[in-house]
Amino acid sequence: MAEVGIDGIEIRTGKLKLDLAETFAPAQGDDPEKFTKGLGLYTSSFPDVYEDIVTMAANASHRLLDRKDLSLEDIGRIDVATESAFDKSKPVSTYVAGCLEQVFEDDLHHANKGERKFACVAGTQALDDAYNWIRAGRNQGRKALVIATDTALYERDDPGESTQGAGAVAMLIDENPDLVAFSDAQGYGSADETDFLKPNQQFPSVDGKRSMQVYLARMREAMEDFERNGGDTHPDNFALIPFHTPFPGMVRRAAALGFRHCIRGTEVEEEVADEIGHQPREESFDSHDEFLEAQKEYTETLTETEMYSQWYAQTIEPTLAISRYVGNWYTGSVHIARAAGLQEALEEGRDLTGRQLLVGSYGSGAQAEIHAETIQPGWEDELGQLNIDEQIENRRDISFDEYEQIHDVHNHAESIEMDPLTTPEGEFVFDGWGRMGERKYSYVE
Repeated sequence: MAEVGIDGIEIRTGKLKLDLAETFAPAQGDDPEKFTKGLGLYTSSFPDVYEDIVTMAANASHRLLDRKDLSLEDIGRIDVATESAFDKSKPVSTYVAGCLEQVFEDDLHHANKGERKFACVAGTQALDDAYNWIRAGRNQGRKALVIATDTALYERDDPGESTQGAGAVAMLIDENPDLVAFSDAQGYGSADETDFLKPNQQFPSVDGKRSMQVYLARMREAMEDFERNGGDTHPDNFALIPFHTPFPGMVRRAAALGFRHCIRGTEVEEEVADEIGHQPREESFDSHDEFLEAQKEYTETLTETEMYSQWYAQTIEPTLAISRYVGNWYTGSVHIARAAGLQEALEEGRDLTGRQLLVGSYGSGAQAEIHAETIQPGWEDELGQLNIDEQIENRRDISFDEYEQIHDVHNHAESIEMDPLTTPEGEFVFDGWGRMGERKYSYVE
């Protein structure tokens, strides 16, 4: 059976930029290093007045289908993963399809359309759905379009406000893919948690400290499950490890725990033991708390070794290159991490064909998924066509006053009129409201 995976990818960022160190920090009375060093964030992306989750998704999808020379009849399903949906019945995928039908000659009337929700892990779940659909032979030769799109806004003065972001990732799923092929082995870690939720509200209720603990716990469970299901987590197996990245500082901590887990009982642990000793084993301690404290100390010492620093610099750091400048994209964050890592590898001339990625996805509520992907021979050509760096560079820098206004524009509880800060060209735009309160969209040449 042919391999199935991601054949193409496109990324669309919001067209406005908020500089966290130069603009946000002074206005909030914060030390800029709280964001740049603590969170690992420099700027955030925001949507202009005429942008939202539909326009970003449709614009990414349009460019992807166009450069892949596909018609709409080639698409058999569209799945949109989001936690920023504005309708409890009509899925975002139908709006995206309506946009695409404005610019292509054919239609998507025979494509299955849906919307996936499980916080930030929904984008990966949608990839799983597409993979299973194709492997089952129900696609009849057609491809799946999976889109992760979100506007990650928090209430003003919420601790999460500095991690905000907006953007979309469109992915084409097909047989014999050009980018990565999915493995069958998966691992899950899932529990009923209330670390982050939106009970009939736009902005999240977040227990930040609890959310970090849950993230790490579910990731550990997913890793263990992945290993039980046949996955080999030896650190040498993976060229890159993209994590869900609400902010790079979270990944720094997750990576350290992941590396400790992956080297346990291997020759890597033996090699580093000459410098820092072996990992603590619980049976050597009188209490669980003593074991946890020893494990924490070992992890901190491990991250100071040359071995860990080299592994992190090559395997983790490249995946954060986009997130540092666009903020959290919820369902899209792990997928921009994958793209960022591959893009940097391309720029450095690393030959990754046939190498593996270990992808760690997470959604609050809570669930983590670990799976492996194999990089395909066409990956260099595919990544070479991304223009995300150009988009980031061309964003319009906004003042703090403009940020406050644009935040209100996208706050469902506010009603504010504001002129666009940029001029749309060759893209879909939000175009007002319909007779039943639906959102309307048009294409601007």
